[in-house]
Amino acid sequence: MEKKHMHISYQSDNLAYPEIIIDDETEEEKPKKTLIVIDMQNDFIDGALGTKEAVAIVDNVKKKIKEYADRGDEIIFTQDTHHEGYLWTNEGKHLPVEHCIEGSNGWKIREGLYVEGSPCILKFSFGYTGWKDYDLEDVELVGLCTDICVVSNALIIKALYPEIPVKVDSSCCAGVTPESHEAALQTMKMCQVEIL
Repeated sequence: MEKKHMHISYQSDNLAYPEIIIDDETEEEKPKKTLIVIDMQNDFIDGALGTKEAVAIVDNVKKKIKEYADRGDEIIFTQDTHHEGYLWTNEGKHLPVEHCIEGSNGWKIREGLYVEGSPCILKFSFGYTGWKDYDLEDVELVGLCTDICVVSNALIIKALYPEIPVKVDSSCCAGVTPESHEAALQTMKMCQVEIL
């Protein structure tokens, strides 16, 4: 039987649409799975901005990371990163608590979570705007805080990659408050992010 190939790709306004390949003699390749671990840093767990809810998810996040690592899937970490003079920044005026100052213990990813060799993105605002450079195909996000950095990054990724699955595991996330955690999950669900 003659092979049939069809290649379709789109590029518009920096949106990344996956290439569609149809081949009637070969199985479709499974999409690359990526776990994005958002800001699992000491200051957000039990430091300057820590909560009991954040402490409670650490073991769940550790198990999730191990699942991906055991399968050989991609894992990307982010680190909220601030510097001296934070209180004079726009964020500092709205959230006047110094946290995640680069090099401090509060800035470090929780011991036992980081996977050696994984990319670690230092981000200087809630959402990272460089996700378009990562060729994402199937994404799951976990981490802190649901209602600030998790929702920001989930929606940026969904906007850049509208045709890929984007998921958030609610048992591996915590918000500033339980109420704002739930509100953020509902917002993401309305924007077609799958809530696990």
